[in-house]
Amino acid sequence: MPDRVIDFGKFGARGIKGHELVARQLDELAGFVVTPVVQRRGLMARLNYLTRTAHARAAAREAGLTVTDRTIKAWLDGKRAPSRRNLERIEAAYRAVRRENVARYLLGRLNRQGRGTRVEFHPLNQSQVVRPLQRVVEYRYLNVRRWDRIVEAWTVGDYDRLDDIWVADVVQDLGSQWGQYEYVSNLGFSV
Repeated sequence: MPDRVIDFGKFGARGIKGHELVARQLDELAGFVVTPVVQRRGLMARLNYLTRTAHARAAAREAGLTVTDRTIKAWLDGKRAPSRRNLERIEAAYRAVRRENVARYLLGRLNRQGRGTRVEFHPLNQSQVVRPLQRVVEYRYLNVRRWDRIVEAWTVGDYDRLDDIWVADVVQDLGSQWGQYEYVSNLGFSV
């Protein structure tokens, strides 16, 4: 059984760690606000999301947005603008609260009552690797049925744990050549 890749790209191969692409795909499925927080429309959308209910306000405070209600009201009314640091806090709090809110929905969608979701592994790009050093790597797919730990790690933003879970629970199920799919060019979910 192959070990984890330590010196990826040494001979010119290009790819991205699978867990990073999983996090991107889950972010896309979560449906974050597209407009940047630095634009008024993006800021208002995030602040409305974070202040709509008492539960949302409490979750935003827990996620790091520690300004007073008076300051948030001034931002919403347009009387003051948040500093760069507060914009970063608003974005981080918005993403944390949104991930927490959609996690249960994503679990149901990905697990599909035990049927799981088909994940397509597109192999890493070896176009810059000299011919004798290239591996024979092919497109693979796998039906992933256990998403609970993956979504939980994504929700809290623990990418080291997400990497460990992705490799141990999913990539190793590809068989004896699983090490070739630790880095990939793309992952596709058929949800």
